[in-house]
Amino acid sequence: MAEKAARTRPGLLADVATILAMAENALLDAQNLKDSARLEDLQVWEMKKEKETKKGAKTYSYWRASWRESGRVRHVHLESCSKMSQEEAMQKARNMKAEALASEPKSDL
Repeated sequence: MAEKAARTRPGLLADVATILAMAENALLDAQNLKDSARLEDLQVWEMKKEKETKKGAKTYSYWRASWRESGRVRHVHLESCSKMSQEEAMQKARNMKAEALASEPKSDL
């Protein structure tokens, strides 16, 4: 059909090819944005746990992260709060989620 219209209107086929290329580029951009947004969709928080010791109760705190993976929420222990800042914990969680998403099968947009 596009070829028939191209015979009646010169240059139409080139216009159609340009529009198709633009649509393909827009689709790739949308997929990249979706992947970036999905990588950023995670929560990092400080978890406190109190334990009884011989010397009395002691409170430990550590970083936890959670994100959705394969339709389920995944919770991950990151590191002690005394050994890692919140920014470092967030970066570690992003790296862990990126590895998890890389192993997950890709879905269509």
